[in-house]
Amino acid sequence: MSEPLLETLELRKSFGALVATNAVAFDVRKGETHAVIGPNGAGKTTFLKQLSGEILPDSGVIRFAGEDITRRPWATRARMGLARSFQITSIYRDFTTLDNVALAVQAHAGHSFRFWGAARAERTLRTPARDALERVGLGARAEVPAAELAHGEQRQLEIAMVLATKPRLMLLDEPVAGMGADESRRMVEFLTALKRDKTIVLVEHDMDAVFTLADRISVLVYGKIIATGTPAEIRANAKVRAAYLGEDS
Repeated sequence: MSEPLLETLELRKSFGALVATNAVAFDVRKGETHAVIGPNGAGKTTFLKQLSGEILPDSGVIRFAGEDITRRPWATRARMGLARSFQITSIYRDFTTLDNVALAVQAHAGHSFRFWGAARAERTLRTPARDALERVGLGARAEVPAAELAHGEQRQLEIAMVLATKPRLMLLDEPVAGMGADESRRMVEFLTALKRDKTIVLVEHDMDAVFTLADRISVLVYGKIIATGTPAEIRANAKVRAAYLGEDS
């Protein structure tokens, strides 16, 4: 089996008496969608923040593409190809859809936003931005202010901002959160197509989305991974049903 694209060993993070991650061992292979599920307060978002570099672990190791990135800042990780979307949509609402994605391209390249006015016309920013919008199905909405997009479209926009940076690994934090049934279905269809050529770590509460998208699932409870396996293995795991999915799942 090939070396994981990303792995963690004995990852620990506490906030006072609260243990957010407890000796977490986790890996994701190239081309895989590995979902992390668990009840509220299980430590999922803290774990994702440690992967992206927003917070540093107290101990343990994070390796990406064979390199130890445990103490590297989030900007360095992003330039290496580790990109994250957020649980709460994070966009510039007064900018157009295209401007939002072009800004993501500019930030990834390490350029200052102080020169954004002149940069808005640069093909090196606009071309990959338009390509990303086309990929998520927002090509026709390029000149619409982000504030006017529906909630589901705003989530698509955020993923376009991640895609435009050409990530090697995408960290998706609840991409289906707050969506209605139709929006959720469209997002799952989009992510199903996306996973064909992207490696993804998916944190999500929507179990229909998780079991449709994931190649493997890890279950996090009170900061500890209690099981990892295929969707079928997780469904059949009595410990998981008792701790999270419910005995009637």
